[in-house]
Amino acid sequence: MKALLASTGAVLALSAAAAFAQAPQNLYAYEGADRMDRILAAAKKEGELTLYTTIAERDLKTIVDPFEKKYGIKVTIWRAGTDKVLQRTIQEQRAQRYTLDAVHFGAPEMEALAREKVLAPVSSPVFKDLRAGSVPAHRKWASTILSVWVQPYNTNEVKKADLPKTYQDLLDPKWKGKLGIEAKDDDWFATVVQELGGEQKGLAFFRELVAKNGITPVKGHTLLDEKVVSGEIPMALTVYNYMPEQAKRKGAPIDWTVIEPAVARANAIGVCVHAPHPNAALLFYEYLLGPDGQKAMASIDYVPTNTKVDSPLKGVKIVQTDPVRSIDEEQKWSKLFDDVVIKKARAR
Repeated sequence: MKALLASTGAVLALSAAAAFAQAPQNLYAYEGADRMDRILAAAKKEGELTLYTTIAERDLKTIVDPFEKKYGIKVTIWRAGTDKVLQRTIQEQRAQRYTLDAVHFGAPEMEALAREKVLAPVSSPVFKDLRAGSVPAHRKWASTILSVWVQPYNTNEVKKADLPKTYQDLLDPKWKGKLGIEAKDDDWFATVVQELGGEQKGLAFFRELVAKNGITPVKGHTLLDEKVVSGEIPMALTVYNYMPEQAKRKGAPIDWTVIEPAVARANAIGVCVHAPHPNAALLFYEYLLGPDGQKAMASIDYVPTNTKVDSPLKGVKIVQTDPVRSIDEEQKWSKLFDDVVIKKARAR
């Protein structure tokens, strides 16, 4: 990601101010009492918007259909993986092909687009209802949902009474040979290290855990979840909350617990400086952050950032990964995770 940003940053920085001046009139910064009325009226005149996203294809209908039906505005979607969405967005902005209205994907990548001046700042009254840390100071994106790492376990292999309540509980010898982890979750690792008292104490904990009880690295959250279901790995440390929950509903011998604070990676929404349909994009932005969009996402086990909407993890203390750290210290934490956990675990 850094190489791509470095090669395009200069061009975008030079052109952003001039392009913004040419962008259609919009209501991104308007804070009057009739704000939503004005946004809706302007959005209906535009009638459509284009969205780039990483949201799973099976979930898009549940999330987008209610918006289209309520407002009569067509959403054209291009869906791909994180790297492809980031690359295409930057390349199109560099070429001044301004067909994109809004982007929805991971918060670190949204922060990268903000730095490249692709996204416009927004002022919205809904911000006051969002979880702490959901809106950066520059207001160029806002977190919509959280992918929360939980600890799934095989109910045939692990008794509920034996579940760990703290990370220190994982040092108990009863967990020897029973733990698994996703091999690329370095942002989870970085956050837990900080929560355990900072680098010195946090890294010392993980070194001790690997040395005493071992951890089985697995590439891919889906595969790790499947290995818990099969009993091959009795308990995993990093699987997204909706995965074991969905398997549990289908009758699989799996359940999950949370070692608090739970760590979450945010997905976010941003509207483009050069959006050809700025008001339709803003209406969709407000929808995703407001009760209607948040309830739609919660209905398929996503964790909403709007505190007014019931969450699958209601009452659980959650800390979000730092998107700035994910960008600026990516190499550092990737190497530490690999050296302290992955390589040591594979060498046992």
